[in-house]
Amino acid sequence: MTEPENQTTGERSYRKPLLIGAVALAIVAAMVLGAGALARLVGGPQSLNVEPGVAVSVEVPAGSSAREIAAAMEAAGVVRASDLRSIITDQGVASQLQAGRYDLETLMTPEDVVRRLLTGPDAGTGSSVIVYEGQAVRSIIAGLAEQTGIPVGEFEQALVGGAVTSALMPTSFPAEVDGLTRWEGLLFPARYEIPEAATAADILTLIADEMVTRVADVDWSRLGELGVNRYEALIVASLIQREAGVDSDRPLIASVIYNRLEQDIPLQIDATVIYALGENPGRVLAEHLEVDSPWNTYRVKGLPPTPIGAPQMESIEAAADPATTDYLFYVLVSEDGTHGFSRTYAEHQEKVAKAKADGVLP
Repeated sequence: MTEPENQTTGERSYRKPLLIGAVALAIVAAMVLGAGALARLVGGPQSLNVEPGVAVSVEVPAGSSAREIAAAMEAAGVVRASDLRSIITDQGVASQLQAGRYDLETLMTPEDVVRRLLTGPDAGTGSSVIVYEGQAVRSIIAGLAEQTGIPVGEFEQALVGGAVTSALMPTSFPAEVDGLTRWEGLLFPARYEIPEAATAADILTLIADEMVTRVADVDWSRLGELGVNRYEALIVASLIQREAGVDSDRPLIASVIYNRLEQDIPLQIDATVIYALGENPGRVLAEHLEVDSPWNTYRVKGLPPTPIGAPQMESIEAAADPATTDYLFYVLVSEDGTHGFSRTYAEHQEKVAKAKADGVLP
């Protein structure tokens, strides 16, 4: 390594990934409205041209993005989509919105809708399990075992024994990748409703199939330009997931990753060190950067051999369609999770120094 340590991200701490939502088959806006009640948008919520205070039920499916949720709410006459997205962005809560069925009213304020989406759905249709964003596969199955009472070993066997399959999984891996690690990044983070008699294999098939469906919905037309295949893009998405604190940073972090790959510069991403360590030390120090692992992007050039966790939809989309920049560095610059991006190491060091002076970095 020819440049100082921690050059990409500076010193940072990692927060537990947050829930993005629950499962349903489609976004449904079941409205008790007349035919003329759909939105004709001009201004504020009142411009939806619906009668205020009419009861509506909105179903938000698993893994829905903030944009998809806002569209469903607008279709039901609850709130204008752009207003809702604005509040979600201002509050930085896009990854915390929960899916499920919501009993709402037409022409609510976007603030009230966001509060409801953060609180969670009004009703479910049976038992449910949650897969959290950014979780590694071993944490996912430990969580599923805790939530269902099914032994961890049954989930492990379902994944390594062939009872669960994924069209996204490569046909071969390096020797360091064991049967369970092959499933990194292939289980979609969301809340899933499950029947009472569901087996470990049933539950994992539902979760794995959801990732396949979600990936198929992405526009992958830039893959050739980016020089990666879909699985490699999922690896990039998992790095974005662990690094980004706000949605607006995701395409920019993606651009840094691809720019470094193109220029054959080590990615030097702290999240890969944490994955290689097998635990979060709270703060990545110089001694941690020496861990001998193919997932340690301070020591090994290129992408790690597998994803390092379960990426949410926004991270997958950012990996498929990164911003076009010449940035090579980023560092945390705000307590809200926002990063500052730089083209040169000198610019990066200035941002690091300011972040320390502002108390953002230790």
